[in-house]
Amino acid sequence: MAMNARSSPTKSSVISYGLTDELVLRSELWNGRDEPRVAFASVNAEEDKPFNFLHVLFDCAIAGGTAGVFVEAALYPIDTIKTRLQAAHGGGKINLKGLYSGLVGNLAGAFPASAIFLGIYEPVKQKLLETFPENLSAFAHLTAGAVGGAASSLVRVPTEVIKQRIQTGQFTSAPDAVRLIVRREGLKGLFAGYGSFLLRDLPFDAIQFCIYEQLLLGYKLAARRNLSNTENAIVGAFAGAITGAVTAPLDVIKTRLMVQGSANQYKGICDCVSTIAREEGISTLFKGMGPRVLWIGIGGSIFFGVLEKTKVVLAQRHFNSQDSSSFKLD
Repeated sequence: MAMNARSSPTKSSVISYGLTDELVLRSELWNGRDEPRVAFASVNAEEDKPFNFLHVLFDCAIAGGTAGVFVEAALYPIDTIKTRLQAAHGGGKINLKGLYSGLVGNLAGAFPASAIFLGIYEPVKQKLLETFPENLSAFAHLTAGAVGGAASSLVRVPTEVIKQRIQTGQFTSAPDAVRLIVRREGLKGLFAGYGSFLLRDLPFDAIQFCIYEQLLLGYKLAARRNLSNTENAIVGAFAGAITGAVTAPLDVIKTRLMVQGSANQYKGICDCVSTIAREEGISTLFKGMGPRVLWIGIGGSIFFGVLEKTKVVLAQRHFNSQDSSSFKLD
């Protein structure tokens, strides 16, 4: 990078907090390779503070949860259309009414799920970047994405099951969905399709965040500066769209297994794939790809744009708090 990431900004430049300083902050927040020993919310690079796992986890959880809620609230109708397309058998038509069905319940699960993911991803990524040589940074991003996805799946899977059952018209509200699923299928019903969810989301999370991180690094090197909020959003959209297209068949399988309920039409992932291919054709595995790519592309733009901005706000808050404490001591 043209800007030497290992040279610290002066205290006065951070306090002024102009556009240049915001870009410096964003680089320190996100680029674990540049400042691996500084907790992401610490903006005063002159103080060589040790890595604080809990501090990073907490701030990333807030940033991730906020970004996740923004995406779900903004793009829920597209997600509903995608789900209904994937769940429809044969040439069945989809219902375009009630596109916001289940939104409130989904937001209640989206915040903790996204918070857990980012809260795990960022500190794991920073630790791996400290451990691996620089030419293996992509492996660190892939691994951290998969670890974060696995941790958040305990919240994401029940949220997804309830959301998709409501989207396909099986239930009218999240409380009813939880109560009836548990009554008919037991607690395991809330984790229907768990294996297929991991099969889709672990590679999805790993690939999306790896593409995003690597594109950021390449963009910074080419542009010889840090990125603006708009540029972060564009990179996020590109990473999301590519990953959404690559993992589309896995998403169809996951949806079919999650919405089948007690009917148990499919006995597992392999049976689901073979049944779809035999009865509906291989092309069915790509149903809903258009809405999915659109949804995740726009979602990636919103998610990473909000994520980076929230990180900067949190960093500024921490710095102001630290600066106020130092002033009192002086």
